[in-house]
Amino acid sequence: MHIKGDHAELVVGGRLDVRSAADARTVLHDAVDSGHGDLVLDLTELDSWDATGLGVIMGAHRRAGRADRRLVLRGVPPQMQRLLVATRLHRILFIEGGIVVGSAQG
Repeated sequence: MHIKGDHAELVVGGRLDVRSAADARTVLHDAVDSGHGDLVLDLTELDSWDATGLGVIMGAHRRAGRADRRLVLRGVPPQMQRLLVATRLHRILFIEGGIVVGSAQG
């Protein structure tokens, strides 16, 4: 997993899973705490995430809300969009451009 960027926009790549969760959590929390306005997570380079990785995203979402910020997901890959729909988290998280996979099979 790699995360690059600043307190306004971060690009997350690789695998966001149980092995990378602690490092990702630290980076995301630091970004939330040090900025203002929307925090954009660009996920176009993200290969996969597991339940732990999704938990990190939700934790950053809650932390952003407490800091009067909004976590925005950009470029969510289709298979991860399906997971957000299945868990109904697409109703909670702000996804730039919305969910586009609909009933597509993949």
